[in-house]
Amino acid sequence: MRWNQAQIDSLLDGMAEALATDNREPPPSLVGIQSGGAWVAEALNQRLATPLPLGRLDVSFYRDDFDTRGLKRSVKPSDLPFDVDGANLILVDDVLMTGRTIRAAMNELFDFGRPASIRLAVLFDIGHRQLPIRADICGETLALPPHQRVELAGPAPLTAEIRDLRPEE
Repeated sequence: MRWNQAQIDSLLDGMAEALATDNREPPPSLVGIQSGGAWVAEALNQRLATPLPLGRLDVSFYRDDFDTRGLKRSVKPSDLPFDVDGANLILVDDVLMTGRTIRAAMNELFDFGRPASIRLAVLFDIGHRQLPIRADICGETLALPPHQRVELAGPAPLTAEIRDLRPEE
């Protein structure tokens, strides 16, 4: 299955509507997880009548599989151009699967300060949880077998497709 730009736009529009109803004080800031989550956060922010402060996290050094997975070549510094202490944050990622990336992102956020709240927005939830983490705002929920993943391509145009991880025979 593939999602083209128009289909992704439709999912993002629904997510932006949900974000627009967030009336917390202080107003929330968006934090996109590199790289797909940062793309989604930027696209969401463009859809809001009043754009929100926008930051980026690279959780590479906070992952619990760092020793087995290694470091990606594209590690970038995290950039949070706002104070995390007391902030209402909306953590944004492209795909929620096991919950481990979100756990790593929250660990990193707490190194920057103590937010008042953290909500999670994801474009796709494929539900292979290993940790008790759920999305507050979700573009689309999918029931995929363990050997399949959703991969987002971007930053513009944003497209996505389901990939099969089984070795070819």
